[in-house]
Amino acid sequence: MLKVVKTAQTKENNTITLYETTNENFDKTILLVGVFHGEEPQGNYLINEYIKTDLSKIKNKLVIIPCLNPDGMAKNQRQNSNGIDLNRSFPTKNWRTTTRKEYFGGNEPASEIETKFMIEVLENYKFDAILSIHAPFEIVNYDGPAKELAEKISEITGYPTQGDIGYPTPGSFGNYAGVERQIPTITLELPENISNEELWLVNKPVFEYLAEQF
Repeated sequence: MLKVVKTAQTKENNTITLYETTNENFDKTILLVGVFHGEEPQGNYLINEYIKTDLSKIKNKLVIIPCLNPDGMAKNQRQNSNGIDLNRSFPTKNWRTTTRKEYFGGNEPASEIETKFMIEVLENYKFDAILSIHAPFEIVNYDGPAKELAEKISEITGYPTQGDIGYPTPGSFGNYAGVERQIPTITLELPENISNEELWLVNKPVFEYLAEQF
């Protein structure tokens, strides 16, 4: 079973919802997050498919945000409604302001409702692992002490592991949670041009592993 434990209203009055499972006895606490980037809605679909399944016997507590950026998803754009890339807006040691382009992280870190929401979530829980769902690189990217978990998810999906995404990511959630807070953080980059139904078949076992075996 799931319960709603936190919500926030975005600039466009869409709702960000945080759920958690209601199991009282659990081993670990896992965060699942979809849609940092609005043009990557696959995470919302996969997470919502997963929470329709039977969660009564899982061993870990799941903390779940199906869609962090509902404004961006509604507009099919990477950024939120303020034109901010949420995955560049965290108050990391390497945060910096840039010109207002695709990866613009704002005029100051943690300026956005969505970013503040995520920061509060990390302050309120002690996570053993985080799964953030993106697209389209078809890799299992990881930050912090997550190499072993990344290799397991790679084994499940067939997507290769990659510790470095290949370009600078100042202010990213991976830096904030994985590198600086040492929470094992997986950025699951899904392939593009594959139906949501096919993605679900491949990635359902990832959710099951995190909930039942990790």
